Amino acid sequence: MASTATATAAAAEGAAANPTPTPAPVNSSLYVGDLDRDVTEAQLFELFSQIGPVGSIRVCRDAVTRRSLGYAYVNYNSALDTSAAERALETLNYTPINGKPIRIMWSHRDPSFRKSGVGNIFIKNLDKSIDNKALHDTFSAFGKILSCKVATDANASSKGYGFVHFETEEAAQLAIAKVNGMMIEDKIVYVGPFLKRGDRPMSKEVYSNVYIKNLNTEVSEEELNKLVTEFGEVTSCVIMKDDKGNSKGFGFVNFKETEGASKCVEALQGKEHKGKTLYAGRAQKKTERQAMLKQKFDEVRQERIAKYQGMNLYVKNLADEVDDDLLRSEFTAFGTITSAKVMRDDKGKSKGFGFVCYSSHEEATRSVTEMNGKMVKGKPLYVALAQRKEVRKAQLEQQLAQRMAMQPRQPGPMGPGMPFGAPMQFFASGPGGMPQQRPSGPYPGMMAPVPGPRAMAAAARRAMMFGPQPGYGPAGYPGPGMMGPGPNRGGRGRGGRGFAPPMPPPEMAQGFQQGGFQGRGRGRGGRGQGRPAPPAGP
Repeated sequence: MASTATATAAAAEGAAANPTPTPAPVNSSLYVGDLDRDVTEAQLFELFSQIGPVGSIRVCRDAVTRRSLGYAYVNYNSALDTSAAERALETLNYTPINGKPIRIMWSHRDPSFRKSGVGNIFIKNLDKSIDNKALHDTFSAFGKILSCKVATDANASSKGYGFVHFETEEAAQLAIAKVNGMMIEDKIVYVGPFLKRGDRPMSKEVYSNVYIKNLNTEVSEEELNKLVTEFGEVTSCVIMKDDKGNSKGFGFVNFKETEGASKCVEALQGKEHKGKTLYAGRAQKKTERQAMLKQKFDEVRQERIAKYQGMNLYVKNLADEVDDDLLRSEFTAFGTITSAKVMRDDKGKSKGFGFVCYSSHEEATRSVTEMNGKMVKGKPLYVALAQRKEVRKAQLEQQLAQRMAMQPRQPGPMGPGMPFGAPMQFFASGPGGMPQQRPSGPYPGMMAPVPGPRAMAAAARRAMMFGPQPGYGPAGYPGPGMMGPGPNRGGRGRGGRGFAPPMPPPEMAQGFQQGGFQGRGRGRGGRGQGRPAPPAGP
């Protein structure tokens, strides 16, 4: 407790020594961070409306998934209450919502102020028990704090360091002078100015092999060796050459001591030599160099994606005569356009789509609403928020899966649940109730097929030749009795069932071979079974 009292006394002393007055807020817009993913606008309205009249609340969400990004903006109606936002910042800061304390600060539309680093300090070696509110209470005596945050891991546990952003640089310097090296919660803390990652001093690398490129092709290995010998003892020096023995413009120098390699890099990096600017650095393996370049490219790409998320539009179905200037002129009525480009192939021909980037989310949203479906050069435009390829692919796959799940299952042609092409089954009262195969003949009660015109004409000719026959109708075509199994049943050819021709009258039976004759079936290649020939005599 004595350590905390010491820090508080130092803070009070710094407050008395700080003559800079705190300026009044210039707006009524608040930034609310560290939100739980499930916090909605209704919950924020219920909390902030207790302080004063709320003008608007917006929880920022992902443009594709619509999930909360963990922060929101609250605007008070300054015409009704000019100090509502300031009271909310003082009373509601670090109030827990859904079990997670929120972090409130003034909303600054100009990003250059946040990125300048002015008034921003870094504190490390913090005790695990110190949270955002405790850190804010410790440093608030030195000046007005714009933002205060303790870094935490995935389990919301402190990482032992944090950041405090003061409104003025004088307050930040005063906090560094008074708190740096002091003991807070039985730990001596370090307080210093915040430095960007690129401005921080790099840890000293230990290496002895140096890579030098952009050499003049006339430089020989002897000249290079003479150039680097002054930095230390050289064990090897080589310039890479092609198949014809010409220099490739780069080489490697290996020093005996690491100090010599470091001096060589510091002295030759950016130095002019025979009309060319040299590059000198630690020699890396190809895989290591590719990994480093890929990491840098991914960082730049992710930063660009995060910067223009929700502001970049994808426009397709463009006419061939639409160029960058025409595309910009069509969309410029909805806001400030930072870039407009029509994509083209290697031959300079338009691919039919392009991109338009606005300076704010509101302008992009209004442009999508107004321009989607608008006719330009005789073609309706399709306008939507631009998406990364992997995000768009995942979204389409999800939509396809949902569409397939909503479609009802279509029954097969042979009945519900049966595979296509399977034989027809039915459940009869057989042993065990097992499904029985369809019998070869027609089902009981099935109607006889009605012959077509050709069959009726052929049956009439047979009736004229042979007369009426038993089992045949008056017109000479087979009657109902011919459908069942019997001697008049035709052969089963590949294309169907055939019928045997009727027997001739006894007087015309002469000449038929004893034992019957072969009847031609109606099926393709099938042969019917003829009935036995009658006796020749009476």
